[in-house]
Amino acid sequence: MDKLLAMQAFVTVVDCGSQTAAADKLGLSRPVISRFLAELEDWTGARLMHRTTRRLTLTAVGAQMLPLCRRMLDLAEDMQAIATHPEDEPEGLLRITASTSFGQAQLTGAITEFVARYPKVRIDMQLLDRTVNLVDERVDLAIRITNELDPNLIARRLTTCRSVVCAAPSYLKTHVEPKTIEDLSLHNCLTHSYHGSSLWHFTRDGEPSSVAVNGNVSTNDSVTTLQAALCGSGVALLPTYLAAPLVRKGELVALLPDYQPMTLSIHAVYASRRHVSAVLRAMLDFLVVRFPEEPAWDSAVVAPQS
Repeated sequence: MDKLLAMQAFVTVVDCGSQTAAADKLGLSRPVISRFLAELEDWTGARLMHRTTRRLTLTAVGAQMLPLCRRMLDLAEDMQAIATHPEDEPEGLLRITASTSFGQAQLTGAITEFVARYPKVRIDMQLLDRTVNLVDERVDLAIRITNELDPNLIARRLTTCRSVVCAAPSYLKTHVEPKTIEDLSLHNCLTHSYHGSSLWHFTRDGEPSSVAVNGNVSTNDSVTTLQAALCGSGVALLPTYLAAPLVRKGELVALLPDYQPMTLSIHAVYASRRHVSAVLRAMLDFLVVRFPEEPAWDSAVVAPQS
């Protein structure tokens, strides 16, 4: 069985809504499409579609297999594109989105370095604190900080996002420094707004724990939370890519060194491997090198988690 052709038949049947329409689109006979589907089900060991005279519907396994088949087909086309145009010079417009805090603290510097290296490239960078629909909003690349990725998108892991509990020296002059996460209930904690409260997650000696925190300032933007912390308003939980330089300068004090806040991953995310442009391919390769697994901004601020 040609697995790629079988996957192509499966994906096309789903997209077209019938085996007959898929056969017409692929230039194959309906029996061949049916055979491909049967062979793919034999290979996976599970039924992928419910077939009736009126409609085709995906099984639970089929719904999980569909995005994986799309990725495999896109990867095959990407490999062909690389072989066909191995020396394309990156040029043209690339639309990128990221959170405001990461964009301001880290991505802008990377982008300026990239366009200096590739002067034919133009970057349209949208800094937004919401999840962007890449297809609907015509965005080529998103930088997302999460441990839960959309399975329908292609993600390339870049680096690690750690956080640090911190406060300004002016705040600690009038408040006793917390020694345990339970002590945070005695402090004014600057929270990220959702449902009016926050739950901060930690590990200590490999054991997970969480604590509910409250405060009189809540924002939807980490840069704003950082500014409130610098003004001495309270204790903040901030990403190290944003807070680390200020901790090193002594403008913020890292707290609770025995507790490690939840770690997230930073990914470069795009909609499809199909016809990946030379500029997007170059940007992905550049970002992987620019943001290594152990980020430079963590140096001397927090210890890597085991």
